[in-house]
Formats: sequence, structure tokens, C-alpha cells
Amino acid sequence: MNGADFLADTNVLIYALEGHPAVLGIAQCSVAVSVISEIELLGKKGIMPHEVTVIHSLLKDCIVIPFMSEIKDIAISLKQTYILKIPDAIVAATAIHFGLPLVTADTDFRKIKDLNLIRLTL
Repeated sequence: MNGADFLADTNVLIYALEGHPAVLGIAQCSVAVSVISEIELLGKKGIMPHEVTVIHSLLKDCIVIPFMSEIKDIAISLKQTYILKIPDAIVAATAIHFGLPLVTADTDFRKIKDLNLIRLTL
């Protein structure tokens, strides 16, 4: 996918915004994110203008992957096979579709057999 090293789950982006040491190295990588992560970050109720600015600054350095029918089909299959929240199914489907490892701190993704998972331990 356009030279991306991995797909970052929303929690990885949140940790990056917080300056968490476990994700400091991602600045040296080409990071892809699902449009779902963009929605989750910016769709927070009561988000402040300065937060929007900081999030946009982070996302401009990422490859934001839009939702497309191929991802939808994989997400449907994942939902039929595993117990997943819809956003998680879409994020996993995006990583699978583009053959990218998914970097996350979320343990729910471990059950997905076709997913190349890099799990952060914090």
C-alpha cells in the first residue's frame, strides 16, 4: 500500500498523540491508517479546536485509507467468523486487504487468523 510499513490501529495513534514511549519509533515509519481511525479520533464529543489541529497534524503524516467495497466484503466475512466491533472489523479488513501488519495494543485482534498482528505491550 503506497510504501506503508504497517497499519496503525486507533489506540496506537492515541498513544502517539500522548507521547507514549512505546510508539515513539513510529515517526520513522511510513504509517497507514483506516479512515475509521480518522473518524474515531476526530469524532470525539466535545473535541477542542486545538485537539483537531494536533490530530490533523498527525494524520497528514499518515496514509489514510478510505473505505472501499473490497474492505467492506472482508469486514463482513470477519464479522461472520469472529465476534468483533464493526470499527475493529473494518480496521482488520483494511490491513488484510493491503497485506499490511496491524500494530495495536488491542488483544481482540489476536483471534483473527489471517491478520499479521504486531501487538504493543504497554
